[in-house]
Amino acid sequence: MQSNDPTASTGTQGPGGQGDATGVELEALKARIAELEVTNVELRDTVLREKAEIENQRRRLHRDVEQARRFANEKLLNELLPIYDGLERGLEVEGGDVASVREGIALTLKSLLKIAENNGLVQVDPVGQPLDPEKHHAVSMVEAPGAAPNTVVNVLQKGYVLNDRLLRPALVAVAKE
Repeated sequence: MQSNDPTASTGTQGPGGQGDATGVELEALKARIAELEVTNVELRDTVLREKAEIENQRRRLHRDVEQARRFANEKLLNELLPIYDGLERGLEVEGGDVASVREGIALTLKSLLKIAENNGLVQVDPVGQPLDPEKHHAVSMVEAPGAAPNTVVNVLQKGYVLNDRLLRPALVAVAKE
C-alpha cells in the first residue's frame, strides 16, 4: 500500500540518501534567508536615507521660495532708492525758484519712468489712436473737429501695461461721431 504523506520516508536513510539532500537544501535555504534579511536591512536603510533627503530638499525648497517671496522686490526697491534720496534732497532746499523745482521734479519723474520701463512697465498714452476697449476706458465723448470718430483726443489718466498684461487702462476722452 502506498502512503500519501509527504513527510513519510520512502527509503532508507544513509550516506548520499534523501536525508542528506534535505539537510543541504535546508542549509541553502537558511543561507538564502539570511542573505535576503541582510538585503532587506540595507534596502530599509537606503529608503530611510532617501526619505530623509527628500524631506530635507522639501524644507530647503520651502525656505528658498519663502526667501524669494520676501525679497522679490529687492532689485526694484534698490533702483528706487536714488529717486527717494533725490526727493528728500529736493524737500530740504529752502530757497529756489519754481523753474528749478519743476526741473528737479521732471528729472525725478524721468528717472522713475526709466526704472519702471526696466522692470517691464510701459505707459499707455493713446492720444490720436482709435479707442481700444482692451487698453482704454472712455469716460467722455467730446466734440473734436478734425478728429476721426472714436479716436482718443485727450488722456485724463495714463494707463500702464506690465509685461504685456494690462495693469491699469487709460482713462480717455473720445471724439464724437
